[in-house]
Amino acid sequence: MTEAAFQTCVMDLARWTGWRTFHPRTVKTATGAHLTAFSGQAGFPDLVLVHPKRGVVFVELKTDTGRLTGHQEQWASDLVAADAEYHVWRPKDWEEIKKRLRGTK
Repeated sequence: MTEAAFQTCVMDLARWTGWRTFHPRTVKTATGAHLTAFSGQAGFPDLVLVHPKRGVVFVELKTDTGRLTGHQEQWASDLVAADAEYHVWRPKDWEEIKKRLRGTK
């Protein structure tokens, strides 16, 4: 499963279970380059999910074999140090993801 297809599955489930979702979209320029507009440090998680009763979750999405970049590792470390809920989710984690988003964990 591609990361894009996985992201669609996670975001659909999140919306169906009452979460607000945020994902900064990458755009393709006329020259073929992929850009994501942002200010600040690179590597911010792919998704921020917010539920009024289940909390705030920062999520980095990867394929089953994908690796975090150094910038993503730094964000992960800082978010965990700040007591934020942070996950790296992969397709193989689907059952755990469903439990977390449905609030049955």
